[in-house]
Amino acid sequence: MNCLARFAVLLAFLFAGRSLAQQASGTTADNSPSSYATPAAMTPRQAAETRASILMARKEYSEAAVTYLEILRGDPKSAELLNKIGIAYQQLGELNRAEHYYRKAISVNKKFSSAINNLGTLDYERKRYGRAIKSYQKALSLGNDMASIYSNLGYAYFANKEYPGAMSSFSKALALDPTIFERKGGVGSILQQRAAPNPGLFFFLLAKSFAKSGDAERTAHYLKLSRDDGYKDFATAEKDPEFASVVQDPRVQEVLHVVPSYVDDARKPTSN
Repeated sequence: MNCLARFAVLLAFLFAGRSLAQQASGTTADNSPSSYATPAAMTPRQAAETRASILMARKEYSEAAVTYLEILRGDPKSAELLNKIGIAYQQLGELNRAEHYYRKAISVNKKFSSAINNLGTLDYERKRYGRAIKSYQKALSLGNDMASIYSNLGYAYFANKEYPGAMSSFSKALALDPTIFERKGGVGSILQQRAAPNPGLFFFLLAKSFAKSGDAERTAHYLKLSRDDGYKDFATAEKDPEFASVVQDPRVQEVLHVVPSYVDDARKPTSN
């Protein structure tokens, strides 16, 4: 693929729904996939994958799956395509179908860490946390987007109530990418967990991870989320040695000394 084609694919994905031809000519078109114009530099395969990426970015997962399946007919041994089909089905909540395509991707390429990670996210959704941990560990041994996989591993340890493992994994994820828990991008080739049981405790552990790295701003942010989510032990950060490097920061102090509403409610006298 030449530089122009790579640039075209990137723009098409980032602007999700606005074709490159429209940007060049100022023309308009409807939102159906068939209406997307494509640059002459793109091959039919590249154009089809671009349309599928646009559909994924717009959360039109059924249409994206159909498009990827059409491309797959011409390249049935593509682990990347099989993985993307699995992602589309997982976003639709069709977990069995998603698993089928992830496993097919892995059978084509046994070292395809993205599909192995994504298989772990299915086990996480099914609350099979031990199996998810094994998948994430295997994916980490193969490399590729390590911050996301360490983050996922931390979620799985946390859900399995293995808190030291969660802390260690979160710390490794943050060391690689301090913004890992703030990402708001679209769906790529590797899925990242976004939900955890007991969110108050989860945010507290994140705050502790940021405190250990000396990031007072993010420590205060996640400590506040923990407090506001009802985690009643959040104030233990005041004397926790792992918060020592940031605990005197005014932002952290403000969070620690604002009395949450649930404490106010508990102090209110009950009527007879």
